[in-house]
Amino acid sequence: MRVDIHESWKLQLEAEFNKPYFESLIQFVKSEYNNTKCFPPEALIFNAFNKCHFNDLKVVIIGQDPYHNYNQANGLCFSVNNNVKHPPSLINIFKEIETDLNIPYPKSGNIEYWAKQGVFLLNATLTVRAHEAGSHQKQGWEIFTDAIIKTISDTKENVVFLLWGGFAKKKMKLIDTEKHHVFTSGHPSPLSANRGYWFGNKHFSKTNVILKKLDLKEVKW
Repeated sequence: MRVDIHESWKLQLEAEFNKPYFESLIQFVKSEYNNTKCFPPEALIFNAFNKCHFNDLKVVIIGQDPYHNYNQANGLCFSVNNNVKHPPSLINIFKEIETDLNIPYPKSGNIEYWAKQGVFLLNATLTVRAHEAGSHQKQGWEIFTDAIIKTISDTKENVVFLLWGGFAKKKMKLIDTEKHHVFTSGHPSPLSANRGYWFGNKHFSKTNVILKKLDLKEVKW
């Protein structure tokens, strides 16, 4: 399996690629893709890095696992391919954007257009076995993605981190909150959202307020 990752990220992550855990991880992923059905398609495992280059990054959203059903996962957290039914969490994300920014609910659940505007859509685990949630956890992906979050925190300034739910909030320890902007809320999943922990967080308008203050282009959510 080739680590097909944009040059801007290669420069930042070269040291990780050479560590023993990463070599073991790649061997595990290669074996899984050869012997079972896995998602996202192999060519899209590093899609988040290829759609949002390191130098353009201004917002980070952290998910946990890729979607594990056919035609859903495209390598960007919370995103699905065009013409795919929107998963419940994504529906709630779009509903919040609708009320927060008065933007119509979109037809497509593919949020690649966010990534192209500098929103890094990172799953903590980049691969999964079909229909088996969490099946590729604790194989090394979390070490790699934690290193990425820390690298972003250490080398950049004024990045907006959106941490949704308990899992994402644990990543706070990797972020220098003195030089970055961190917003937290419940997860957009129905369980959390229906208990009042998601709707009304206004993370999308808050992000744009900060970007505007920094003279950066606001995100067209």
